[in-house]
Amino acid sequence: MTVYAYAESTSCVQEGVLRFHLAHTSRAPARGSVTVEDVAADLPMLSTRFDGPTWTLEVPDYWPSSLYRAVFTSDEGSSEGFSDVYFVVRSARPGSPILLSIPFPTWQAYNRAGIPGESIYWTEEPTRAAKVSFARPGGGPPPERWEEGMLRWLGPAGYDVDYCSGLDLHDGAELLSGYQLLVVNGHDEYWSAGMRDNVERFVARGGNLAVFSGNTCWWQFRLEDDGRTMVCYRDAVTDPMATVEPGLTTVEWSSAPVNRPENTLTGVSFRRGAGTWGPYMQRMLEESYTVRFPEHWVFAGTGLGEGDKFGQGAIGYETDACDFVEVDGVPLATGRDGTPPSFVILGTADLRHWHRYGQGGMATMGVFGLGAGTVFTASTVNWGNTLHDLAVDRITRNVLDRLSARVGGWEVIGGAESFRALTVFGSRLYGVASDDSLFVRDVSAQNLRWRRVGTAPGVVAMATPREATAVHPIGLYGLTSDDRLVYHDPDDGWITLADAPSGGVGLGMVNGELFAANPEGLWRLGPDTSGWSPAGSSGGAVALTAMNGRLYIADAEGRIRTRPPVATPAEWTDLCDAGGCTVLTAHAGTLIGTAPDHPLFQRAPVPDL
Repeated sequence: MTVYAYAESTSCVQEGVLRFHLAHTSRAPARGSVTVEDVAADLPMLSTRFDGPTWTLEVPDYWPSSLYRAVFTSDEGSSEGFSDVYFVVRSARPGSPILLSIPFPTWQAYNRAGIPGESIYWTEEPTRAAKVSFARPGGGPPPERWEEGMLRWLGPAGYDVDYCSGLDLHDGAELLSGYQLLVVNGHDEYWSAGMRDNVERFVARGGNLAVFSGNTCWWQFRLEDDGRTMVCYRDAVTDPMATVEPGLTTVEWSSAPVNRPENTLTGVSFRRGAGTWGPYMQRMLEESYTVRFPEHWVFAGTGLGEGDKFGQGAIGYETDACDFVEVDGVPLATGRDGTPPSFVILGTADLRHWHRYGQGGMATMGVFGLGAGTVFTASTVNWGNTLHDLAVDRITRNVLDRLSARVGGWEVIGGAESFRALTVFGSRLYGVASDDSLFVRDVSAQNLRWRRVGTAPGVVAMATPREATAVHPIGLYGLTSDDRLVYHDPDDGWITLADAPSGGVGLGMVNGELFAANPEGLWRLGPDTSGWSPAGSSGGAVALTAMNGRLYIADAEGRIRTRPPVATPAEWTDLCDAGGCTVLTAHAGTLIGTAPDHPLFQRAPVPDL
C-alpha cells in the first residue's frame, strides 16, 4: 500500500462525526481520493478528496444504518495502492426491531495473523501478541467474508435492520433496550465480559437472540485505553488478571479460572464442535444438516421431514455443538457441558471424521428459552453464505419473523398423536390413547418418543397430586367414561375409589382436593368428604388441570381460563389462546396440551402478547 488508514471508532451514529488517520509510506503528506460504499447494499455513497494526516467524515442523517467501507487511494499510488477501513453507521434511533452486530473484535484479533508481536494469532505460537490496537490499519473481514452473505441477503429479502459494532455491545445495555432481536452473524469468536453480560440481560428480560454464527463467544477479551486496545493473553499463567479478578481472565470462556461456558448464552460451544482448516477447509462444502424435529416452527414451510438433509455448504469450517445422547432415535441435550435444560436440538451434523482435518465433533442447530427471551443458534460459520439454499432461506425467515417480536404462545414439543388424557407424574408425562393404551415420555421440549407402559381402560381425564396426603398417595388418578374416580396402583392396576360426576371432561388436584369438570359445572371432592359437591360453573370446560394453587381450563371457545381452587363459585379469568388443545395438563410453570391428531404443545400460562 502507499497509504495507510484507520478510524478512531468501529461505529458512528447517524449525524455523527468519524475521524480517520492517514499515513503515507514515503512519509510525505497523504493526499488522494476517498470513496465510501454501503457494503450491505453494495452502493457508492460518497467520493471526495483527502489531504493531510486526518480526514473527517460527517455522516448524513439519511445514510442508512449499515456496514460501510471507506477506500483511501493515494495520488502517487498504483491501482492497487489503497487502504480500506470498515465501520458501522448506527441508527440515531431504532428503525427496526432487529439489530445486527458486526464482529469487529474477531476481525481485529485476526488482523496481521502470524506476524510476531502484531496479532493475537496464531493460537499456540509464543510470539503472538497479548495486546493489539484498534488504532492501526486492517481489522476488516477475512478473505472468506463469512458475514457478507447475510448482509447482502437481508435487504432484498425484505428485512430492514439496524447495525452496530460488536464493541457497541460492551456498554450496550441502553442500545439493546431499543430492539427485540439481536442477530449475530458469521464468525463472532471474541466477546468481552461487558458484551456477554449485556446480551444475557437483554435476553433474560424478553429480548431474543439469533446466532447465525459458529465458534461464537469462544474467547474472552478485555478492553484498555478507552476501548482502543484489545487484550487477550489466551493463557491464565501470563494474564495478570488471573490473580486479581479471575472471572475476567482472557482465556476460553469455558476454561479455568473463568468457568463460564458459552453454552449458557448460545446453548452450544466449539468445545463439542468441529473444525476443518488450511488445505482441508473446502471439506465443509460437502456437509449438510439432518432434520431431527420437523414439526418445530423453525422448519415451517420447508417441507422437510424427519431425517432429511438440508443446507449443504452451510456447515462452515468451524461449528458449535452441545453434548447430547440419542434416546430412541431422538437427540437429547445432557446439560453436562453447561447447555441449558430447555435446549431443543433441531438439526445435527456428524463431523467426527473431521479429526483428520482439524477437530472432529458435531454441529447442533437448536433453540432454547433464556429467562423471558428465546435464543436460536445455527451453530455454524457459513450459514449466511448459503442463503441461496431454499431451506436455509426459509429457516432464516422463520427465525427473523418470529424472534423480531416478543415470543409467546404455544410451542410444539412432540409430533401428532391421539391422546384423550394427559398428566405429569414426577418428571414423566403420561398419556391415554384412544385405544386405552397408557404411554409415557419424559417432560421435555425435545420431541421425545412415547413408550407404551400399560393400559388405562376408559380413562378420559387424569391428574396427579403435587405431593402425597394422608388420603391421596402420589400416583395417577383418573376419571372414566362410566363415571368413576380411579387410582393406578403399581401392583393392582386401576382401582375404583368413588363415583364421579357424569360426563367428566377434566380432573385436577390441589392440596389434597380433587376438582372435576363436566357440562353441568365444577365439582369438588375434599379430603374429608365422600361425595362431590358443586363449586360453581365449569366455564364451558373441555379440559381441566391444576398447577401452583390454581385451576386451568381449556374451554369450548378455544381459550385458557383460570380461577382459584375454592369450594364456592368463582369467576373464570380469561388468560390466553388454547392453541386448539382439548386435552390439558401442567408442570413446572407450563401448560401442556394436545388434541386428537394434534401435536403436543406447551406454553407458559401468561396472557397473550
